[in-house]
Amino acid sequence: MHIGHRILEIMTQQGRTAAWLAARICVSRTHVYKIFRKDSIDLAMLMRISQALRHDFFAEISRDFKAQE
Repeated sequence: MHIGHRILEIMTQQGRTAAWLAARICVSRTHVYKIFRKDSIDLAMLMRISQALRHDFFAEISRDFKAQE
């Protein structure tokens, strides 16, 4: 899973903007666009994003991991 692409996908499904997410996780809008390009992410940042979007990315990562076993 490319986590940055997945975050963008969930955010888009919810009708949220990069500016909205940036305000919720206390980073610049430019930083949010950088997150979208990342294939890995700091756990603390992923927790903040998960809380802002009310989406459990950790569960998705776990399912993806188990599927690859």
